[in-house]
Formats: sequence, structure tokens, C-alpha cells
Amino acid sequence: MERSTPLQRISRVLHWIGEFTSRSGTTLAVVLVLVIFGIVLGVNRFPQTWQTSFATIVSAITLVMLFVIQHTQSRHQKVLQLKLDELIRASPEADDLAVHLEDAPDDELIEREREQIAHHEAMRDDGELEIIEFNPGKKP
Repeated sequence: MERSTPLQRISRVLHWIGEFTSRSGTTLAVVLVLVIFGIVLGVNRFPQTWQTSFATIVSAITLVMLFVIQHTQSRHQKVLQLKLDELIRASPEADDLAVHLEDAPDDELIEREREQIAHHEAMRDDGELEIIEFNPGKKP
């Protein structure tokens, strides 16, 4: 059995944290803890050390969650891009230059965008685009 690298283990932990924190039950638990903490703070006349500790803990959790969200979104974006690239490769009419276009320099992206706009405008002008009206009450 192949052992996972430390980076793979960290990635799995980050994904687990992301999955866990995205659940509605977790949100409810955090809200309850915050309400209870607020009540306890009020009963104890808001001690400065508790407020400082709470602010420090919240800042640390926020920083960690920033990295968790960035990691999971980056991974999801990469997976989505790979799926789109596969669709481009599978379609015989597709432009193969669009594969890995996300890594292209800005100038190339701007040029490709201009080409796409010009292509679609030309298709509209030539009447090649069929416009279909959506009318849910009308049968074809």
C-alpha cells in the first residue's frame, strides 16, 4: 500500500474541515456557543481577559478558515477546469487551443475573447444562430 505524503494528509484534513464546517448543524452549534459565551460574558461583567482571549481565538479560526476555503476552492476550480478540458478534447469541432487557456498570458486571453466575440457576432449576422423562444404553454 502506498503511503500518503504529508501534503496529501494536510489536504485531506483541510477538505474534512471544509466539509464539516459547511454543514448546517455546525453553523447551529457555533451560534449556540456564541450565544452561551455572550450570556456568560454578560453575567461576569465582560472581563477584559475573556474578551481578549475570545478575539484572539476568533482571529485564529478566521485565518485557518481562510486557508481552508482557498484550498478547497482552488481544488474544485482545478477539477472543473480538467473536466472542461476533457469536454474540449472530446468534441471534434472544439478549438484545442482552449485547453489550458487559464494558464495563458493576459494578452492571449484578451485576444481569444475578441476572437470569440467576433465569431459569435459573425454567426448572428449570417443568420446561423437559431433563436428559439421559450414558451412553456405552447407545444412544439
